Formats: sequence, C-alpha cells, structure tokens
Amino acid sequence: MSTFRRVNDVSCQWPSRPIGLIELIGGSYISIKPEVTYKRLISSFLQRNFAVHSWGYIPNFDHQLQANYAWKQFRKSRKILEKRVGLKPRSIKLGHSLGCKLHLLAPDGGRDCDGLVAISFNNFKADKSIPFLKKMSQKLNFQTEFSPSPSETLNLIREHYEQINNLLIKFKNDNLDQNELLLKSLKNRSSDKSKILLLEGNHLTPVSIGIREKLINSNFQSSLKYEKIDLIVDQVTHWNV
Repeated sequence: MSTFRRVNDVSCQWPSRPIGLIELIGGSYISIKPEVTYKRLISSFLQRNFAVHSWGYIPNFDHQLQANYAWKQFRKSRKILEKRVGLKPRSIKLGHSLGCKLHLLAPDGGRDCDGLVAISFNNFKADKSIPFLKKMSQKLNFQTEFSPSPSETLNLIREHYEQINNLLIKFKNDNLDQNELLLKSLKNRSSDKSKILLLEGNHLTPVSIGIREKLINSNFQSSLKYEKIDLIVDQVTHWNV
C-alpha cells in the first residue's frame, strides 16, 4: 500500500518504508499525468519499496527553464519525504526521452543524487521533434529551435554536468534513441563511470499500455510488455551507485 500526495506538479507516491527515491521525468507530450502514462513503471518501483516522484509537464521550447523548474519542485518534494521518513534516502534521477535532457540540464549538475538513469535519451532539433514545425517555419519564414539546442546541450553536459554514475538504457528497436551520442559526451569528462545497456523493446516500452492498445493487443502481448518494464526496474534497483 502506498501513499499519494501532490506537491505542485510533482506526483509523490510513497511506500510505508522507502529504501530509495526515484525522480521521474517522462517523455514529451506523454507526461502531463505521468502517474497514469508511467503507471506500470511506477508501480514496479513501489513494489520494491522505492518512493517515486514524477513531474508532470507540457513541453515548450525553453528546455533549460523547464529543467530548472523541475529541479526546484523535486527538491521541495524530497525535503517533505525526508521529513516524513526521518532520513535522506538514496536517490536516482530517471528520465525517458526528453526527460533525460531535462535531468541533465538541472542546475545542480547532477550532484544532488546518487546517479542518473537515461532511458532512450532524445536530443533532436525542434523541426525533427515537431513534424509540422519545419513546414510552418518555411512557409512563414521564421526559425525556431529548442534552448539549449542539441549541440549546446551536449557541450553543457561535457562542461557542467558533474554526476559520474550514469546508466544509459537503449532498446533494440528504437530509432529515436541517441544514447550513443550522450555516452560519448559523458566519457569526455574525467572519472566518468557511465555505461550503456541494450534491452529488448522500443521507444515506448516504458510507457503504460493505454485503452486503445488494450483493445487491439492480446493479453500475451501485454504480459510481454510488463515483463520488459519489470526488467528495466530490476536493472535500476540493482544498480550499484
């Protein structure tokens, strides 16, 4: 049995005696209500006695601003949890897709956690991430890009990101994953311990099955998806950081 509490835009779910904390930022446009879209992933962590704080957001072009805002809200939520349990639990930042970038851009440089798990890191340019944007920008003669841009993001990671414990999870059928580029940037820093893990699945494997999928998928396929999610959670909770 877990306790649910909302702190600003953070959904806090706590088992009675948490042994650790997961701070989750999900992917673009599927994280308005992460407690729903990542329900199975969150439930798996709760079953292993990890508290989960998941930040709900609507993405915009200023990723640095959103990263700062998420970090502040996570810090506030963590202090409430620490007061409740009477200790500072081991904490892991977990990002999926755009969520990885937002964690990496946090103003603490990764210092305020024991490690980061980056699932399907995505750092594409705006006109590739938003299909209609390229046509609109050409038609209306304007240019729009995320801030920081993809190249600026990788430079910031090399120069300002300090966390050496990073577990990068890549799926075999994921053509949106850019974890290899991320790993290269991380390895350019001194004393880095980052590693990459290849698992079965695709870009949406961590996301819970929706109603539409339930109608068209068999129970067997659903079970396979749940097994993949549980494997992700096993890798994270048994990661030595």
